[in-house]
Amino acid sequence: MSLCMPHHVCIKFSELKKPKTFGLSGNSQRNFRIYTASPIVEMSNYIPAAPILLPEGPWQQVPGGVTAANGFKAAGMYGGLRAVGEKPDLALVTCDVDAMSAGAFTTNVVAAAPVLYCKEALDNSTTARAILINAGQANAATGDAGYQDVIECSHALSELLQFNPEQVLIESTGVIGKRIKKEALLKSLPNLVNLLSSTVEGAYSAAVAITTTDLVSKSVAIESEVGGTRIRIGGMAKGSGMIHPNMATMLGVITTDASVTSDVWRKMVQVAVNRSFNQITVDGDTSTNDCVLALASGLSGSNKISSLNSSEGEHLQACLDAVMRGLAKSIAWDGEGATCLIEVRVTGASSEAEAAKVARSVASSSLTKAAVYGRDPNWGRIACAAGYAGIPFNPNKLKISLGDILLMEGGQPLPFDRAAASDYLKKAGEIHGTVVIQISIGDGPGSGLAWGCDLSYDYVKINAEYTT
Repeated sequence: MSLCMPHHVCIKFSELKKPKTFGLSGNSQRNFRIYTASPIVEMSNYIPAAPILLPEGPWQQVPGGVTAANGFKAAGMYGGLRAVGEKPDLALVTCDVDAMSAGAFTTNVVAAAPVLYCKEALDNSTTARAILINAGQANAATGDAGYQDVIECSHALSELLQFNPEQVLIESTGVIGKRIKKEALLKSLPNLVNLLSSTVEGAYSAAVAITTTDLVSKSVAIESEVGGTRIRIGGMAKGSGMIHPNMATMLGVITTDASVTSDVWRKMVQVAVNRSFNQITVDGDTSTNDCVLALASGLSGSNKISSLNSSEGEHLQACLDAVMRGLAKSIAWDGEGATCLIEVRVTGASSEAEAAKVARSVASSSLTKAAVYGRDPNWGRIACAAGYAGIPFNPNKLKISLGDILLMEGGQPLPFDRAAASDYLKKAGEIHGTVVIQISIGDGPGSGLAWGCDLSYDYVKINAEYTT
């Protein structure tokens, strides 16, 4: 696993005040000082970039996020939509050509107007050219008027960019029950379009503009050789609270210059979302605005991938999985009130889907999260959460480890160094690191991952000796 920070950005750790950053004090506020090599970025309005935890694989991180792939530009700016402050609140990502489009959306019945709009747009067209994102107002639970706002915004942007309105996709995040500040948005569009750039700065300004309660921005890009051609995949995401499996209060944009057919691209995106964003949890709430949109320009010059099962298709899927997992873990890492990331690894299941469900159950367990926050290696809570996941397994084959420390095996408790296990949790919390929980439930081939974060409940109020 590699820890990747965006290009030309460093954080002065001595000035990070909130414990969830790197556990340096108990102050509830963060004061940041960011240093950048770019003279064009006003960092006073920005937030730090999250560490991106990429899995190992046949790829390498490259500078940039959504603009790393050929054919893409991005911009972020302040347009007056936020209620407080002047942090950028409008972002735009465009493609020079008609890009294959795909998306995944919230399962919440009270879906926001932009979610409904994007679903319809993807049903009507296999391609898109632009993604417009606003922060400040969710435009959820706003009825027909809110939906009409989305249409007017898409038409206004399409006129400026000179292509059809159905080629514009829209994401929104912010306060539920508030319509987009449409006049402010429309007034800002010409400037936003003029700011479009294929540079690293363009990508990172867009990544900051989509954040709300996030304390860090999330942006990453990788490069790999697929079928003899170098391709790139980039992405950005936002999310910190209202995070739970089946998406979360999160937005994501993925770009690639790989060439792929529409049906294969849409299947790949759904698989990658299921392995990443649908496997994270912070507080158990599933939002109204969850949306991941993905565009493939095909401008790498690679041969078109038309099969999921081809070697090229499997390679591209692995790259896409890596980017989305990196972004997903950074969202869980940034969980509101969190001091460390929890990664749950499950093996021995009958299938990947069953393993993922068990992992998700453990990562979602409030008692497991509270135990980690309290630095208590209470493996009984882990066993309990695995048991109620709804996946049958032989409890006599259950095995649980915390990091490299084996806690129980063969369904039986084992003697272990409790102080060492507690110290493992303490050290992870001090540096805002990762706690790894490993679970085996049998002898099957299925394995799966899920991510959460510790839960900052008052630990004194939760009896640390309970295992259920």
